[in-house]
Amino acid sequence: MTTRVLPATINERAFSYYPPLKRVKDYVENNSSESISLPDAARVAAMEASYFSTFFHQKVGIPFSDWLRRVRVVRAIQMLQEQDYSICDIAFAVGFNDLRTFGRAFKRYTSLTPMNYKRTCRP
Repeated sequence: MTTRVLPATINERAFSYYPPLKRVKDYVENNSSESISLPDAARVAAMEASYFSTFFHQKVGIPFSDWLRRVRVVRAIQMLQEQDYSICDIAFAVGFNDLRTFGRAFKRYTSLTPMNYKRTCRP
């Protein structure tokens, strides 16, 4: 099933070209269920938070918070397709702190609620 997950204006190559961004990407992938803030990511990148925020947006094309939300929604989509976990378990496993925020983010990027998506990909 094809889903719309954020605009295609993301420069994925930036993560392999800029070592600080690669470190942040690896950190997020390895700690996806944890609460990750902009200052946390800036620390991993060895940058000051406001500089990191500007750097990330310029190089990747979207703000860090939007990218992080996208990463979490993409991971949730994979889990919904591959495993039979509850929506609640998936939301917390990918790093959302509550179901309402997860549902809004998921619907924003896929145009479906998590439950409707689960129904369409798992008959």
